[in-house]
Amino acid sequence: MRRLFFTLTYWLTKPRWDTNVTPPELAALIETQNLKPGRALDLGCGTGTNVIYLAQHGWQATGVDFVGKAIEAARRKAKAARAAADFFQGDVTRLEFLKPPFDLALDIGCFHSIPADRRPTYVAGLRRLLRPGGLFLSYAFKPEAPMGGIGVDEMLSLFSDGFANVKVEHGEGMPSTWYTFQRQ
Repeated sequence: MRRLFFTLTYWLTKPRWDTNVTPPELAALIETQNLKPGRALDLGCGTGTNVIYLAQHGWQATGVDFVGKAIEAARRKAKAARAAADFFQGDVTRLEFLKPPFDLALDIGCFHSIPADRRPTYVAGLRRLLRPGGLFLSYAFKPEAPMGGIGVDEMLSLFSDGFANVKVEHGEGMPSTWYTFQRQ
């Protein structure tokens, strides 16, 4: 049902989450933490805004999204921006086709929409792909958001095996939270 919702949204309208603006939380991580560029993975990349941003900042950036129309748009945007990036249409809970290691992974609004029974598979896939010491930045709605989401305790519990929680910050506007984890 959710897959149909996202696919139809991309086909029938401009999704409200497709702002073409890199979140300041990601920009701060890249620009003020002085992270050395490496391999980056955007899970649920949509039309590629953050993948392109990372590529423009020296990262070997890859994006995955299950909506083909979003991936097509991401490839067009990257070409227009002259940003070398890879985009794959795929399920973020089935990433066996990707080869580790990645130094940075991000998920801006995808994880909270994954069915609860698939979330452990997502976490295991991310654990396989992210190198020890690598960072994972995630933005997720809270349960009280209009479309629902995931609670802080549940998120921390799901990522307790193989990840250290670095930071939890409450998001602006919609009930949401920003998480930063480090792969152990």
